[in-house]
Amino acid sequence: MPQETLVLIPARLQATRLPGKPLADIHGIPMIVHVWRRAMEADAGRVVVATDSPEIMAAVAASGGEAVMTREDHASGSDRIHEAITKLDPGRKTEIVVNLQGDLPTLDPTLVRDCVAPLTSAETDIATLAAVIAEDEERTNPNVVKVVGTPISDKRLRALYFTRATAPYGEGPLYHHIGIYAYRRASLERFVTLPQATLEKREKLEQLRALEAQMRIDVSIVDTVPLGVDTPADLERARRLIAP
Repeated sequence: MPQETLVLIPARLQATRLPGKPLADIHGIPMIVHVWRRAMEADAGRVVVATDSPEIMAAVAASGGEAVMTREDHASGSDRIHEAITKLDPGRKTEIVVNLQGDLPTLDPTLVRDCVAPLTSAETDIATLAAVIAEDEERTNPNVVKVVGTPISDKRLRALYFTRATAPYGEGPLYHHIGIYAYRRASLERFVTLPQATLEKREKLEQLRALEAQMRIDVSIVDTVPLGVDTPADLERARRLIAP
């Protein structure tokens, strides 16, 4: 990568719909280890799991991975990775921080590099991913977050808004936001100091805090949406997709 990059995977055991999710067994390997391995395959930089759980830390270490302990009281993954980078890189060599969700065991590793790519533009504060919505049901599903943006190239948008509603109106593609983020370090440090924004609270979408603060978010358009494991049914699907 063109700049020093740290890929952080926030992981905590508390999950309402799937308790103990990061340690869920997928062919004898904890889910968080599958995600760590996918991130390593991306070859985008140092990969570290940021957790508040000794059990998760032990599972990652047993598989040869690196993990760092963080506080239990963080409100979001962004806050957790901010603490982690402060601990891991006090000398401030890291310029780019990737926030990779710990529930993406089938992740295509190339998505990590695709996410970082928009930060080659000095004007971009935060980068993320989206894919064209192909299924009609997803267009109206509030659990599928849409990004509304202005095209700046064939495979890139500048984000104007994120919403759970069906948007924008009219003919043309709708884009399914994929919740992987790459931050400039200074942008992450600014973001975690910002108060919750009005639209963030209404839509329950943290990235709107950045847009309301006039931070620039650019979006790489990719061809695949990784499976996020949130329920027992999702876990079974991941087990089918990952060859033993």
